[in-house]
Amino acid sequence: MKKFGILGCLVGFACAMATPVFAGEQKVTLMLGGKYCDVYMGNVQDALTKIAGVKTVDLKSMKGHAVVTVESSKVKPAQLVTAVNGVKGDSWYCTGEVMN
Repeated sequence: MKKFGILGCLVGFACAMATPVFAGEQKVTLMLGGKYCDVYMGNVQDALTKIAGVKTVDLKSMKGHAVVTVESSKVKPAQLVTAVNGVKGDSWYCTGEVMN
């Protein structure tokens, strides 16, 4: 039983080490809002991915949020907010707010 515990620990460590962490990348979480924003998630994703330096956009892991992986030297969180706020008009359809 003790050997399995050590083996499990080593396997867990190896898995943790296999997950890449790239220097210069940052995850920015945006809280999404607006009366009809949930209808336009495809447009939100398109608006975010058009920004140079955006690597990934995850709209599924946190309901009502966008988790965006960016190259921190190329993208400022305010650019992400502007992109979301521009989806289908000003604040009626979609709004974005950076979560701290």
